[in-house]
Amino acid sequence: MNAKAALKSYANVHYQGQVAAADPHRLIRMLYEGALERVAQAKGAMRQKQYDVKAKKVSDAINIIIALRENLDFDQGGDIAYNLDSLYDYLARCLWEGHRANDEAKLDEVAGLLAEVYSAWRQIG
Repeated sequence: MNAKAALKSYANVHYQGQVAAADPHRLIRMLYEGALERVAQAKGAMRQKQYDVKAKKVSDAINIIIALRENLDFDQGGDIAYNLDSLYDYLARCLWEGHRANDEAKLDEVAGLLAEVYSAWRQIG
C-alpha cells in the first residue's frame, strides 16, 4: 500500500470514529465544517481550472447542505427551522449557479452565510 492510500484509509477510519462518538450537536458542527471545507476546495479548484474537482466538491457541499436540511426539526425549531430551510435551499441554488457560471462570488456568498450560521451554532453549545 502506498503512503497516500494509507493516509486516506487512516483519515476515513479517524473520521468514522469521530462520527460514531459525536453527539447530535457535534454532528451538525461537523456538517458545517465539511460544507465550508468543500466550498473552499471548490473555489480553489475553480481558480486552478480543475473543473472535475470543482464539480465533485460543489456536489459534496450540496449533499452536506441537503443533510443539514433533512435534520431540521420543524416541530421544535419553529420559525428558526423554517428560516434555515429557506436558507439551505438558497445556499444549494447558489452553489449550483456558482458552479455552472464559474462564479467565485457565489461561492464566497455561500461560505459567508454558512460561516455565520456555523458561528451561531457553535455558541449554542
